[in-house]
This record gives sequence, C-alpha cells and structure tokens, in this order.
Amino acid sequence: MSIVTGVPAKCFCAVLANRLSSCYNFSVNYCFRQVKSTRPQHTEYPMRFKNKVVLITGSSRNTGLGIAAAFLREGAVVYINGSTAEGTRAAALELRAQGYEALYELPGSIAESESVEKMFAVIRETTNRLDILVNNACQQGIGNSFESVPFEQFETVVKTNLFGTFYVSRCAVELMLKQAGGPGVIVNVTSNVSTRAIRQRAAYCASKGGIDALTRAMTVDLAPLGIRVNSVAPGYIHTERWDKLTAEQVARRRRNVPLGKEACFQDIAEAVMFLASDAAANICGVRLVVDGGCTAQHMPVDVDI
Repeated sequence: MSIVTGVPAKCFCAVLANRLSSCYNFSVNYCFRQVKSTRPQHTEYPMRFKNKVVLITGSSRNTGLGIAAAFLREGAVVYINGSTAEGTRAAALELRAQGYEALYELPGSIAESESVEKMFAVIRETTNRLDILVNNACQQGIGNSFESVPFEQFETVVKTNLFGTFYVSRCAVELMLKQAGGPGVIVNVTSNVSTRAIRQRAAYCASKGGIDALTRAMTVDLAPLGIRVNSVAPGYIHTERWDKLTAEQVARRRRNVPLGKEACFQDIAEAVMFLASDAAANICGVRLVVDGGCTAQHMPVDVDI
C-alpha cells in the first residue's frame, strides 16, 4: 500500500533514510527501541483490529508512532499522519522496516481545515472508510508563563490541539455515517493537565481542557448515531526529552507518581486500543487517565508534611 512504487523497498529505504533529517530518524528509532523493550519478542498479539481502518493524527513520532505500531501489530490498516511529508515518510519507512505494510502516508497539518479536507479526500480515494480515529496530534506550547505568552503561540497551540481535533473529527464523522458496515469509534488523546495545571503551559492546559469538554459534547451528539467517543488522559510519558534530564531530575519526577514510573508509548497505546475495541462496546464519554496515580494524590510523599 505504499505510495512509492517501482523501487526496491530495501534500496529505497536506505537511500531515503540517509537523506532524512537526523531529528526525525532519532525520534522514530527512539520510539521503536522503547516499544521493543516493553514486550518480549515471542509475544503473540490478538488480532482485535484485523482489516479495521485507523487514522492516527500526529503518528510520525513519539506516542502517536507507538500507537500506530500497536494497531498494525493487531491487523489494522493505518493512516500515518505528520505535519510534514518528510516526517511522515520517515515513520512509514521505519514501520515498513519492521514488517508492517498495511499503511498509508497521510501528511498534513490538522490546524487548518483546508488541509484536513485534503487529507480526507485522500482517504476517500484509497480506503473510502474509517473505522477508528485517534486524535493524538498536539502542540506542546512550552516555555512561557501566562503573562508573557505571545498571542500567536497561544493561537497556534489551541488551533492544533482543539480546533484540529474538531476539524478531523468532523470530517471523520461525515465519512463514518456514510460507510457500509456501520459507524466507528473516536478516541481523543487529552492529558491529566486538563484538570491539574502545570507551569508555563497555559495554552496547552487550556486546549486539553477544551478537548475534555469537546469529548463530552461529541458523546451526547454522536452516541445516538452509533459513534462511540472517549478520551485517554496520559500523565508523564517517557519521550526523548527525558534523556536530557539528569538522574536526579528523573528520580524527582518519578516521586510525583505513586507507581513510581512514567508511562511508555505502549501503555498509552493499550489504553487507546481498549477504548477502540469491542471490549469497550458500552463505554462512551469516558476519560481514561493513564498517569500512574498522579492525579489521585494531593502531593508527592517527599513534600507531604
């Protein structure tokens, strides 16, 4: 299902991989090192999503790429989406190198409605169906306290995280309601900071709170039409940014988590896939928190005096 044809896969991968930016290669390889480390190699996976068509926004790196790999392992046909063609291609090449072929590259920014409409034009021309949508793409909005957040930064974060979730979901619902075989499932990836704010991330916190509210609104409108909508709210996730922390900083972060450890990509993927699966057939409008108990506690043990 590759868009590129006529070129031997191994040769093409080798040439293109050398030309791609080091940041994308690092992110993709980091994701697969993490995914491999979470499961023994002999594990046999259930095929809960055989031939199901899945779109995961922001799936060219980090958590989104981990979610994409997990769905592919269980038989899904997956659209890989990143904001750039280069990043999307790098992720697709790595997935194919892992033996996954049932995927399409779908680059495009979700922050602009015109871009999203073009993405769905491609979906209609290829599979012409969508069983599962995972709204994962986000802008982090790191680095400015509220009083100094540039208006443009706030707008960019909210447009990607909140408006983007609306744009993609709106197009997905239109397709789901028309397709044979019944409608589908939407899983929004929000955050535990939608209810517990963190410093210097006003736009991010606000956008994730908006996704929580949007999930509830989507639930009451779409459940009668047969479309289930739920959300997953991660806390700390071990990305490459953690590798830049000192051992002391990592240990201090982990003391914020009652379980004593941050999530890996597979932890988030498992939560998303559960809500997307038939096992969750009567679950709708739920916010599933995956943060090791962080949200449950008032304060970490070392300051609980």
